[in-house]
Amino acid sequence: MEQHYTYTDAFNELQIIVREIENGTTNIDELAGKIKRASDLIQICKAKLTATEDEVNSLLQKLSPDQDTHDEELLN
Repeated sequence: MEQHYTYTDAFNELQIIVREIENGTTNIDELAGKIKRASDLIQICKAKLTATEDEVNSLLQKLSPDQDTHDEELLN
């Protein structure tokens, strides 16, 4: 079963992992697992950012033709 994360949840968990590794509280036996988890969380964050960017670009493109038409009407 795949668990769905928000960007904020994934980012916050990633920050915890990084902090634990930087502070040395992660022992060598856990390190590979933590790095794997961090890699998974980074992929989640990247996917969320890309999807959001695509959605914003799409919305801006939809607004752009309307804005051009409105600008032309104002000029005439």
